[in-house]
Amino acid sequence: MRRRQKSVEEKAVQDVSVELSVVVGRKNMPIHQLLKMGRGAVIELDASVDDDAWVYANNKLIARGKVMIMGENVAISITEKIVGTD
Repeated sequence: MRRRQKSVEEKAVQDVSVELSVVVGRKNMPIHQLLKMGRGAVIELDASVDDDAWVYANNKLIARGKVMIMGENVAISITEKIVGTD
């Protein structure tokens, strides 16, 4: 099997790192409530089990997806790619 040669663009970015963040929900609460929380506290988010998680790369929304479990890890299955607006 022949390997495809990498393009100039692929070579230019192959070692660039990005920070990925996944948001499964949000919650606003007073700081005094947050400070009173201890181990085992539960924070109820504004999302339901069926809602998509939002995937950010360097704080820019790039995709939405479903949270899933793969062995011992949490993973995201991408359901929608977000096309840039800039």
